[in-house]
Amino acid sequence: MLVSAIAASAVLRWLVLARGHKIEEVPELPLVVSDSAEAVEKTNAALKILKQIGAFPDAEKAKDSHAIRPGKGKMRNRRYISRKGPLVVYGTEGAKLTKAFRNIPGVEVAHVSRLNLLKLAPGGHLGRFIIWTKSAFEKLDEIYGTFDKPSLKKKGYVLPRTKMVNADLARIINSDEVQSVVKPIKKEIKRAPLKKNPLKNLNVMLKLNHMLRLPRGWLSWLRRRG
Repeated sequence: MLVSAIAASAVLRWLVLARGHKIEEVPELPLVVSDSAEAVEKTNAALKILKQIGAFPDAEKAKDSHAIRPGKGKMRNRRYISRKGPLVVYGTEGAKLTKAFRNIPGVEVAHVSRLNLLKLAPGGHLGRFIIWTKSAFEKLDEIYGTFDKPSLKKKGYVLPRTKMVNADLARIINSDEVQSVVKPIKKEIKRAPLKKNPLKNLNVMLKLNHMLRLPRGWLSWLRRRG
């Protein structure tokens, strides 16, 4: 599930937009910045980086959405709600950018080896806007592997593949190759006989007892005689 969340946030731009992120000014996805961003210590410098790469509107959206929760939830230790902003993923242990970005509302920071599904897909919705540093992005192949090489960190882990090469199932079924092998359609529809209740259906009762066709007076006369 982690690799699916990473792929959804990196490949499908419309999925990130559908999740509500303001990425109209972002030049490309996946968004990778140089490792010099990991040495940033001040929040003011971190804001400049966000403005340069076009991610500042998304952080502003998260800041402006901070509000009191409606309903009784605000009495149960979850008083405030706010939208999610960008997630900054770094690759160097002890990087200084954690202190620079933690003061910006809505912006979260995570190490590439400790990615959390709750951060990659909050609420179970894929398409989180992620900002990668160069070292973090290069470590993805080492951690999760590729389709050609297995993972070096996770023993026996292989990236999931789609079982179907062509997802158009109707086209496969209706193709000449498949239709020439399968059995023809059965046009005869055999229905089970409908069993009717003789006590409720007079015609069925007459088939069982033809004497009921006689008037009631004749039946009583025959009984007295017999």
